[in-house]
Amino acid sequence: MRMTLSILVLALTATTAAAKTPIRDVPELDNPMFSVAMAIEISDKCDDISPRTVKGLAFLWELADRARDMGYTRAEIDAYRKSDAEKARMRAKGEAYMRQKGLDPQETADLCKLGQMEMAANSQIGAFLR
Repeated sequence: MRMTLSILVLALTATTAAAKTPIRDVPELDNPMFSVAMAIEISDKCDDISPRTVKGLAFLWELADRARDMGYTRAEIDAYRKSDAEKARMRAKGEAYMRQKGLDPQETADLCKLGQMEMAANSQIGAFLR
């Protein structure tokens, strides 16, 4: 009995030690996803701004490869990408980003202005837009 309990404790300890950091807490994955999310939002709402779809898709494939290299499974990546909670978090992060820039996240014109600013700055967000 004592041996079984010791093995169980060791197994639980190993499982806890091997637990991965949620993707949302890994800046080298989450920050680029934020840039993609912002570019998509801008291109969806602004008639005079188009997405660089091929560039964006290639970037997302590279980002997924990086996540897999870090030990995340395709299922974990898909769960993060499709999560309603993560989408809401990204939206809130985008709204805060716009407010930091002195823009109103509720105004489509300000979103389009942000897109123009990001393209002019040649930022990661702007790189996905034209």
